[in-house]
Amino acid sequence: MARYTGTGSALFGLALLNGLFTILTLGIYRFWGKTRIRRYIWSSVDLGGNRPEYTGTGLEKFLGFLVAVVVLAIYLGLVQLILFYFGMHFVLEPKSEAQALMQIAVVYISLFAIMPLMIFARYRARRYMMARTRFMGIRFGMDKGAWGYVWRAIAHGALTVVTLGILLPRQTFWLEKYKTDRSWYGDQKFTQDGRWTGLYGAMRHVLIGLALVVLGFVAMVVAGVMAQGSSGEDLSAIAMIGIVLTFIGLLWAAIGYLYYRVHAYRYLMDNTILMGRRIFRAEPRTGRIIGIYILGSIAISLIIGIGMLLFGAIIAAMAAASQATGGAPGPAMFVLIAVLYLCVFIAAGALGLVFLIQPIIAHFAETLTLTDPSIIDEVQQRAYDPAADAGGFADALDVGAAI
Repeated sequence: MARYTGTGSALFGLALLNGLFTILTLGIYRFWGKTRIRRYIWSSVDLGGNRPEYTGTGLEKFLGFLVAVVVLAIYLGLVQLILFYFGMHFVLEPKSEAQALMQIAVVYISLFAIMPLMIFARYRARRYMMARTRFMGIRFGMDKGAWGYVWRAIAHGALTVVTLGILLPRQTFWLEKYKTDRSWYGDQKFTQDGRWTGLYGAMRHVLIGLALVVLGFVAMVVAGVMAQGSSGEDLSAIAMIGIVLTFIGLLWAAIGYLYYRVHAYRYLMDNTILMGRRIFRAEPRTGRIIGIYILGSIAISLIIGIGMLLFGAIIAAMAAASQATGGAPGPAMFVLIAVLYLCVFIAAGALGLVFLIQPIIAHFAETLTLTDPSIIDEVQQRAYDPAADAGGFADALDVGAAI
């Protein structure tokens, strides 16, 4: 059984320092800041007396980001040139219905054009993190295959949308299998066992929620169809039932999706194979994750709320002092306002790490068991993998993969 030894105070101090340096360097330090956060979290996971080690560097991430920005600029420039060739361009203030439609089309075409790169970025970011993670001195790794992942993700995503979410387990399983089957620990390759239909047990609450939404929609349609020749009270009751069912269904489906994510993770981890053996047993609890989200969000809101009240009180006091002396607010006041705002912004990010991200990571770590630790003794070292773009595309597109 693993345990997590990180503390909120240490992570909060580290995050605040990273935020301060990021502002002072106009954003450049954030790559070194992410690296320090990863090293802290990796080293806080204790698995049988051994801790993972993150060996990535801020310089790798910064250089990868610069390369990604150049590639994205060229790619997006070509997309806009193609749109302009077909007579489509962004209009700042549409003056006709045709211009408004063209503006909407340009926005959506640009979004769909960038989507493959966002998927590409997620795969490459995971590959970089694995290549820069060691456990007991043995490196992890991941094969190339980002573009293969892109077209599979698009195809499975389209199939999920067409089937109104019914085939989400198929999408989840096969995309995770694609990544797992290309992952390595030392010279040994992981494989994903199991079947995609095995995820339907985790999907049940999502399906219940969707069924309630459908019933609610049907009730509202029936109320509309029966408008002729029916009493207003009967119609109001049917419509209200439809609205209530729809609301409950949406809430149930949202919580059910979280349940699905947690239990899909359990199923996939329990069926991860290394050297012919299932090596993990995962037992995370959905209730615990929901509790972290609720309590963490409340704590963050209260702390930020108190900070904003203090912020307002300071500004009000300074404004009152300026009025008392008969002068206008000077530059120092505006500088102080900007500094206080940035402090609140930095604190919000640090609090998110402390109250949401770290507790969730800790819960997943502490409910994960390595079933056969002796297997590690049979693994040999793998060659050092190049940094590639070091997750630069994920940083440039802001698609997560921070931890």
